[in-house]
Amino acid sequence: MASSLAGLAEKLRLLQLETLYDLAVALHAERSEEQLLDELLERVCSVLDPSAAVVVTRDSFGGARALASVGWGEPAPEGGQLLADPLWRQLLASGGAVARQQGQLAGRPFHEMVATPLAYRNVYLGYMALLDKETRGGEAPAFSEDDRRFLDSVAALAGVSLDGARRLERLARERERLAEENKLLKDRWAVEVASQRVVAMSEEMRRVLEVVERVAPRSVSVLVRGESGTGKELIAKLIHLRSGRTGSMIALNCSALPEGLVESELFGIEGGVATGVTARPGKFELAEGGTLFLDEIGDLQPSVQVKLLRVLQEREVTRVGGKRPISVDVRMVAATHRDLKGMVAAGSFREDLFYRLQGVEVLLPPLRERREEIPHLVRLFTEDFCRREGIAPPIFHAEALAILIGHGWPGNVRELRNLVEGAVSLGEGEVGPDLVRSLLGTSVREAPGEQLELSLLEHRHIEQVLRLTQGNKSAAARILGVNRRTLARKGF
Repeated sequence: MASSLAGLAEKLRLLQLETLYDLAVALHAERSEEQLLDELLERVCSVLDPSAAVVVTRDSFGGARALASVGWGEPAPEGGQLLADPLWRQLLASGGAVARQQGQLAGRPFHEMVATPLAYRNVYLGYMALLDKETRGGEAPAFSEDDRRFLDSVAALAGVSLDGARRLERLARERERLAEENKLLKDRWAVEVASQRVVAMSEEMRRVLEVVERVAPRSVSVLVRGESGTGKELIAKLIHLRSGRTGSMIALNCSALPEGLVESELFGIEGGVATGVTARPGKFELAEGGTLFLDEIGDLQPSVQVKLLRVLQEREVTRVGGKRPISVDVRMVAATHRDLKGMVAAGSFREDLFYRLQGVEVLLPPLRERREEIPHLVRLFTEDFCRREGIAPPIFHAEALAILIGHGWPGNVRELRNLVEGAVSLGEGEVGPDLVRSLLGTSVREAPGEQLELSLLEHRHIEQVLRLTQGNKSAAARILGVNRRTLARKGF
């Protein structure tokens, strides 16, 4: 009997070693993360023979990324449910395999469970849990110490493979992004626009970009309207980038200069006008062949409005103190957060200048009217900031994102970017609801009548992507960065 048991133990150890070798080969094949998890569970279950098993991974924001399960029955486990279970925190605290007796995981009861985290270089990517070893006659067997060591070895292999697969995925995405950007890069402003990508997941912002694409190649003047912080200058840069004009884009904030300096900044000044003054060109001359962006055009003084109108009509400028007109070929893009029509009616803005500037009007919606973009903007700002600072991106808790989605954002996208950068700086690897509330301070509030659930926004976003791909679920899954089975589990 003793020799027979010893022989069985030796066969089991040999099977475990063979499985580890086969798994090492299989996990390094090029495949999706969900396929890797399926392979992982299949190999582990063939050796340890559990009644049920599950493996789940998370993304850098703390949400569920991929999931595989066997023997679970209905209802199937959900990734968010598994990551919210106290088991996950226990695994993070222990750093290794954890055993439990008499409990339940994601609604499934068990007599015995062993679980281990999937990690690589102290970055925890998810975990695997095995429930109730199969009974083979007599009383139910228990997971042995050898089983747990085997599970830890498997988890170590899986951690390396998952990390490598994610690195390859990031490289592939970066290569695609760079290839797309190379089609757009024409001058130094293209780099600035690319580094401040425009998120357009809402219908309103997609309409804005459609208008920009149509109007950019023309020489017509564009008036960009929107609240402070909605990204008016970024849209102006995008118009210039797509215009095909060979000159530079020159920007001037009309509200940032005292009245006496605006005219010389716009039109230039001749030398000798006053003691110590040397000749210098104005913004119109510097923007020759390119685009002049005048921000906060509504703050322009009436005396300068008259001269600006003449320049736009005659396409020539005369420097302050000068007599010789200088021809200019400049595309005009202006921006304001003010109601120019109301100012025209009140007599504080020239009607003829208003219509000259308003060749085409682009209206940027405030952030509170496109809340579905907030999670994407948070991810984008986090990635940009962490890349610039050379730090690892933190995990944003779902509760923290829900608070951000419900905030009123009077400062719009600029306010959100500043808050995200502050949260990443203070978060120490994760951004929770308490940190977000402290950064928002007393301004935390829900938009009246518009308390949107995060799951509802996710559902809307998936629907929008499916519309873009004309119902192609495989293409939609690639755009969303998930597996097609994930879409099926979400009801698509």
